[in-house]
Amino acid sequence: MPETPQPPAKWADLGARTLSAALLIPVVLVDVWAGGIWFNLVVALIAVLIAHEWTEIAHGRSSAQFALHAAAALCGALLPLEVGLWGAAIAVCVLWLASALLASWQAGEKNIWTYLGVPYAGFPAMALVLLRADGQYGSLAILWILAIVWAADTFAYFAGRTIGGPKLAPVISPKKTWAGLGGAIVGSAVAAALFAAIAGLPAIAVLTFLAGGLAVIEQAGDLFKSALKRHYGVKDSGILIPGHGGVIDRVDGLVAVAVAAAAIGFMRGGLESTGRGLLSW
Repeated sequence: MPETPQPPAKWADLGARTLSAALLIPVVLVDVWAGGIWFNLVVALIAVLIAHEWTEIAHGRSSAQFALHAAAALCGALLPLEVGLWGAAIAVCVLWLASALLASWQAGEKNIWTYLGVPYAGFPAMALVLLRADGQYGSLAILWILAIVWAADTFAYFAGRTIGGPKLAPVISPKKTWAGLGGAIVGSAVAAALFAAIAGLPAIAVLTFLAGGLAVIEQAGDLFKSALKRHYGVKDSGILIPGHGGVIDRVDGLVAVAVAAAAIGFMRGGLESTGRGLLSW
């Protein structure tokens, strides 16, 4: 009996990736549409899962560190609209300090990763909540970010495996190529332009250019995650999502883009109009 043909190694994870995306994307889109407390709770859940994976990797499964990281995740997702941006930021920073002090007293290796988990869980959650809270542009802002992040991931994946070529950062991530980075930039720009045109957003050219820049940040977020895993010698941040590993493996680019996009929106539109500040030029 002839053997079933196997996919080439470089495409071996494509099926699992596609299935995971097909299952998760509709859920995410419904949650963005629902908004309100439902959106905040999902963001809080994702942030707590990030906190769990980070402490599993960088803190030797310390329950005390997980409690501090999870508290920061919840503060980032649930406090900005209750006590304001600065109140939530102060709460995350206090928990960050407590985590750092605890880490300095605990046994084990001390390095930069020991001190970055709290902001990594708390601040991106805060960014997403602030963007979605904009009554007029909130859902559009989140959908625009998701579109460019998903496009960056997809185009980088196919460009990197099809074109190949020189490595982007071989010491950190041997599979990443300059072709993949180029694919991410082009994919994000195209997705941003199409989204803006369909949604009737002004200044399509500006949003297209901005998306290209955010694609670089998205890829930097991926490299940041890869550096963490390489330092600790782990293949995946977790096993929750088939084809993608853990939650950090799936949202590494999104958390970086969310913080950058929220910063732009906040500087241009303020606390109440962060989404408008991001999309209206």
